[in-house]
Amino acid sequence: MPTVTEPRSAPGMSTRTKARKRALDVLYEADLRGEEPQVVLRRRVEWAEPPVRAYTVTLVEGYQQHAEEIDHLLATYSEGWSLARMPAVDRNLLRVAVFELLHADDVDDAVVMSEALELAESLSTDESPKFVNGLLARIAEVVRDRS
Repeated sequence: MPTVTEPRSAPGMSTRTKARKRALDVLYEADLRGEEPQVVLRRRVEWAEPPVRAYTVTLVEGYQQHAEEIDHLLATYSEGWSLARMPAVDRNLLRVAVFELLHADDVDDAVVMSEALELAESLSTDESPKFVNGLLARIAEVVRDRS
């Protein structure tokens, strides 16, 4: 796989914010095309401009390694919403966020939830931010109780 770089961040948007958005893009594309996220990620790393950030790779590969656990949590705590029924943007931004809640010890839960809400507000339905916030709050509580 070609080298992954860390391009300079634009004002107003952190490097990790951009990486989360790019990870969402990769998972969303893989979901819609019925491809493995790693296949889409590999294409992005080879051809993307600006280059794919290392944290994007961490998020996509992390979700893929823990997909069963993450999707189980989403299905269990989404109260009446199957994964298939969720808007594709919501489903995939939740996958990124839940991976971070479970496995990114260097990121505060509040940051994960705030960034997920911003993505939901800018990319999904009017109802999505409330849904995403509620579901992530339930899952964050479960994760904290496990610790």
